[in-house]
Amino acid sequence: MDKRFKILAVDDETVNLQLISFALKDEYDILTALDGHDAISQLTAHKIDLILLDVMMPDINGFEVCKIIKANPLFADIPLIFLTASLNTIDGELQGLELGAIDYLGKPVNLALLKLRIRNHLALKERNELVKEQRNLLAQKNIELEAALARVKQLEGIIPICTYCKKIRDDKDSWHQLEAYISKHSEAVFTHGACPDCIDKQIKIFEDME
Repeated sequence: MDKRFKILAVDDETVNLQLISFALKDEYDILTALDGHDAISQLTAHKIDLILLDVMMPDINGFEVCKIIKANPLFADIPLIFLTASLNTIDGELQGLELGAIDYLGKPVNLALLKLRIRNHLALKERNELVKEQRNLLAQKNIELEAALARVKQLEGIIPICTYCKKIRDDKDSWHQLEAYISKHSEAVFTHGACPDCIDKQIKIFEDME
């Protein structure tokens, strides 16, 4: 089953929210907010994938809301599209894009164009998230590889070993049993058995004792 993206539509005109909801409800889960404060509350309460934000709103306008959103690391990566009638100008568009919006559309909104913009921006968002996940996975694998190499380096070089008892001398001139030394410097786990030569020797010892 395909993922249902959540879109937050913010506008102080209820009729605009109804129009957007009706146009997009078959493809997306639509949440609405009538002002900037409600929009921030919705972002805190839900995992929003994309924001449609009106510019001209009472109390706090869309540009100010955008600043708040982009200043918060939890919300900064959410694609934001400005929708406006009053500031449908080059200067308004420049201001909106400089604040971090990914797109800027004038009202009345062409719904077919809006759907295409939303589709493309959500597809880009998914690709960016996949790249981010792959980078994080690669970083974790690099950490694990570096740790493994560090363990291997602990057993590199010439290791002094006693010709007679086979103890190993460490860099502090202390002598250790072979098992203890390897266990300390690697993740090796030992189990014990007997090779054929030692088994033959032990049998011979028992036979000589009889």
